[in-house]
Amino acid sequence: MLNSKWLETFTTLCETGHFTRAADRLNMTQPGVSQHLAKIEAQVGQSLITRQGKGFTLTPAGEAIFALGRSRRAEEKRLCEVIEMDDRDAGEIRIACSGSFAGLLYPVLLAWMRAAPDLVIHLEAAPQADVRAGLLEDHFDLGVLGADPGHPRLEARHLGCEELCLVLPADASDVAPTFADLDARGFVAHPDGYAYADDLLNLNFPDAYPGADRLRVRAFVNQIGPIPAPVAQGIGYTLLPRSGVEAFDRKDLLTVAPLPKRRWHDLWLAHRRKRALSARLQHASRLIGEAAALLK
Repeated sequence: MLNSKWLETFTTLCETGHFTRAADRLNMTQPGVSQHLAKIEAQVGQSLITRQGKGFTLTPAGEAIFALGRSRRAEEKRLCEVIEMDDRDAGEIRIACSGSFAGLLYPVLLAWMRAAPDLVIHLEAAPQADVRAGLLEDHFDLGVLGADPGHPRLEARHLGCEELCLVLPADASDVAPTFADLDARGFVAHPDGYAYADDLLNLNFPDAYPGADRLRVRAFVNQIGPIPAPVAQGIGYTLLPRSGVEAFDRKDLLTVAPLPKRRWHDLWLAHRRKRALSARLQHASRLIGEAAALLK
């Protein structure tokens, strides 16, 4: 086990990049910082820094020890949060979900944050596989998934369902389009759009749909928020979960096309199994449920 005091000194030294500044932050002398560095280097049996004039760079071993120091700090911070009073409106929350659901959820969380100045919320839009992995690795406290994760270290509850939508400009005909109609418009593509196309378009146009790799792409948008913008301006069509439509600030310029066969995706709220949820995580879970209810 590394000496915790030496590790904290080394972590601070790496953060400041300077012996004197590290000593000032730790209320130590500069020789004291150097002494702690020498002791931790002796403990691991390797040099942790390479001196360059008045500065230094980290060796590979130093980078590994620095990462450990930051990780140890994060663990101690979480421990302190658990030990301290369980205040619903104070502390940190880490939530992950799809980009479209994040756009719907964020305004709900902002209202809470305005009333809770001591609350810190990290909302990350991520692919489903990353959300699941982040929950397992304890990077996220709560995650919204499209299916029950079915993992022994996770537990989840069903929030409801979300429709996968074919999105057209508001002035489009209220008659179900043909695939030829869509192809004439062109696809406003995005990272998840091709999988959505293979799901929804193949379901409704099995004889005409050629596969996502052969769609006529009119535009590509990498960020979830602006995806409907070209469609709102009469350019092309796109495919989004209902939350992506509801979160768009000019959804009056969009219409969801009627299709013979509709597709719904489940929404599940997941967290680590056997973890007693703090008051703030319980409240965050309720707000996530409220956001999901907007999709009904």
